[in-house]
Amino acid sequence: QVQLVESGGGLVQAGGSLRLSCAASGRNFSRYAMAWFRQAPGKEREFVAVIPWSSGSASYVDSVKGRFTISRDNGKNAVYLQMNSLKPEDTAVYYCAADRFRYRRVVVPTATEYDIWGQGTQVTVSS
Repeated sequence: QVQLVESGGGLVQAGGSLRLSCAASGRNFSRYAMAWFRQAPGKEREFVAVIPWSSGSASYVDSVKGRFTISRDNGKNAVYLQMNSLKPEDTAVYYCAADRFRYRRVVVPTATEYDIWGQGTQVTVSS
């Protein structure tokens, strides 16, 4: 069974840090771009960050640039999101997702291009 399982969410004060983890199983995800999305109450799912399958650069939504870092450990079939300097507007459910296609050279920030999703982990930032 192919699945992604997120962990690491929680409640943190503004300015604090959290590290989200995404454990993948059932498939070797090293050949797929992996992304993080988030969804706040009453809002659409939003792209946060993506890391390509190869040695290309990660991409981020402007609102998290300089604060969040996406990384991956292909040996562990895992993806991470280090979140620093958290703000109340970062409050959301965070989802890990796998690209629909292997070896895609151009990563895309569109949710419909990812076909495997985790169940999400709640991040709440208090002011």
